[in-house]
Amino acid sequence: MIDFTKIPSPCYVMEEELLRRNLQLIRSVSERAGVQIILAFKAFALWRSFPIFREYIRSSTASSVSEARLALEEMGTPAHTYAPAYTDEEFPLFLQYSSHITFNSLSQFERFYPQVEASGKEIACGVRINPEFSVVDTDLYNPSAAGSRLGITAAGIGEKLPKGITGLHLHNLCENNSHDLEKTLEVVERKFGHLFGQIQWLNLGGGHLMTHKDYDVEHLIQVLHGLKARYPHLEIILEPGSAFVWETGVLVATVADIVENHDVKTAMLNVSFACHMPDCLEMPYKPRIRGAYQEPIAGKPTYRMGGNSCLSGDFMGDWSFDTPLEVGDRILFEDMIHYTTVKTTLFNGVTHPSIGLWTTNGTFILYRRFGYEDYKSRMS
Repeated sequence: MIDFTKIPSPCYVMEEELLRRNLQLIRSVSERAGVQIILAFKAFALWRSFPIFREYIRSSTASSVSEARLALEEMGTPAHTYAPAYTDEEFPLFLQYSSHITFNSLSQFERFYPQVEASGKEIACGVRINPEFSVVDTDLYNPSAAGSRLGITAAGIGEKLPKGITGLHLHNLCENNSHDLEKTLEVVERKFGHLFGQIQWLNLGGGHLMTHKDYDVEHLIQVLHGLKARYPHLEIILEPGSAFVWETGVLVATVADIVENHDVKTAMLNVSFACHMPDCLEMPYKPRIRGAYQEPIAGKPTYRMGGNSCLSGDFMGDWSFDTPLEVGDRILFEDMIHYTTVKTTLFNGVTHPSIGLWTTNGTFILYRRFGYEDYKSRMS
C-alpha cells in the first residue's frame, strides 16, 4: 500500500508489485503459447524501470529513431522497428539500432532495402499488411479504417513477396480481447494466407489487453496454439503496450482551488487533462478517481475536475464524494501509466508531474522531477 505522504504532487507513481504481476502473466503466456511478446515503447518507455522488465522479456518495438536507440541502449537488444515512413536522413540510424525493420509500403521497401543489403547486418525485413478489418470503436485509434494510411491491403500486395521480405506485420487492435484476435486471424488468413509459406515470422502487433481482469488468457493461448499448429514454421510475435503496465499506477494531484459557476463546482487541480492525461480528451474517456463515485449521486458533494492549463476545455466531470473537497486534498487518478506518460506535453509551461516507482519494499524512488529548464530547453 502506497504511503502517499511520501509522494510529491503532482506525480505519476508506478507500483512495482503490480508491474511484476503483469510481467509474470505476460511471461507465462509467452512460454505456454511458444510466442515472443515484446514491449511497445509507444505505450510505455520509462527506461529507469527496464531492469525490472529485462527479468521477464528480452525485446521491444520502436516506431522512431529515438525509440529504437532507447531499445538498444536501455533494453539491451536491438528494436523490432516499424515506422509509417522512413527518410533518407534517419534510415541509416534505424540500421544501427534494429534487428527487424517493417516497411509500411512496398515502395518504401524497394527504396530502402538496398541499404539493408549493403549494411551487411542480419536485419529481418517485413511489410505491414492492412486486413481492412477492425473491432476498434474509436476512429482515432483504428488503423484499419477505410482509407487508412497504415499498411498494405490484400489488393495491393499481390501473390508473391519481393525478395528480402521475411515477415509480415499487422496491427488492428486497441485494448481488445482474444476473441477479437481470433476474428482478425480468420480475416488475415483468408486474405494473406497465401503468403505465409514465403515468410519466417508473423508479428500480430499490439492491442492484446491480456492483463485486464476480464481477459480470457486461456482462450488466447488456445488461439495462438492453433495458429502455430497451422503454420509451424512461423515465429509468432506480439507487441502489446498497455497490457504491460495496465492498472499499475496513479497520477497524484492536489486540489488548488474550488470555484463555482451556475451551481457547477470545479475542483481546480495542479495537473492538466490536456497536458498530462491527453487520452481522456482525445478518446474521450472519463478516468476513475480513487474514493470517488464515477457518476454523480444526488445529495453528495459533486465536482468537476479542472485542469491548470488555459485551455477552456481542460476539464472533465462530474464525480461525487462522501465529503466535501477542500483545498490541499489529494486526488488520485487511477491507471495513468500506459500511454499517459509518453504523451504528455509542456503546453502552457504548466508544471509537469514527477515520475517515480513505489517499490516492493515500501520505498519511493523518484525517477525524475521536471522544472523550468525542461520547458525552456524544449522551446529552444
